[in-house]
Amino acid sequence: MRKSNIRIKALAFVVPIFSSWLACAQAQVKKAPYPVMAPLDQYLITDENAEMALARSAAPASISNAAEVMVLRRDGYTTAVKGSNGFVCIVERSWANTTDDPQFWNPKVRAPHCFNPPAARTFLPFFLMKSKLVLAGKSKAEIAAAIASALDKKELPPLAPETMVYMMSKQQYLNDDGKSWHPHVMFYALGDAEKSWGANLPGSPVMAAYDPEQRVTTFFVLTGEWSDGTPGPPMSH
Repeated sequence: MRKSNIRIKALAFVVPIFSSWLACAQAQVKKAPYPVMAPLDQYLITDENAEMALARSAAPASISNAAEVMVLRRDGYTTAVKGSNGFVCIVERSWANTTDDPQFWNPKVRAPHCFNPPAARTFLPFFLMKSKLVLAGKSKAEIAAAIASALDKKELPPLAPETMVYMMSKQQYLNDDGKSWHPHVMFYALGDAEKSWGANLPGSPVMAAYDPEQRVTTFFVLTGEWSDGTPGPPMSH
């Protein structure tokens, strides 16, 4: 990433990972567009080489070329390529959203992520667990309950310090409203950390979103370029 060509602002989605505030607002005035899970084939990418390339596009090549890459198969995510730098790149599907998100079952979502080593060890397991539950046919209520139980029983790892993820793919499709949105990186903090960061206050440049299901606050930082170095959309308040 060329620092001279990148302007950075602290921003966040209202719902972690790839939810948008517009989708949530619209959900209150119209029927949920994706009330049930679509056939599994609609979530799969048949060409695994294409899925690996999409996953790697989450971060600059200097990072993603040496990363582990996981792909989604019918029985869950599996490692397709082993890495050497501790990063893990993956294309998340719609169920990375909270279970109350109206696009939880949106089969069009393709969200390339590249997790740094602490995030790969301690944040990625949430999504991998949810994916197993989804593929096992669990309902949204059952998924939320299972995640809560795993956290209470400490069956999921505690969030490590310095967790972050790259989401700089020009090909990302985050939801029907934001679509590719902006290239960005995300940082995570345990618990509801909005106040301690002064986020979401009048005049504050910092915005944050708390996920009560994962019990983690996400902070988003927009970058001026996609991972391939081409300019991203204009950034505005």
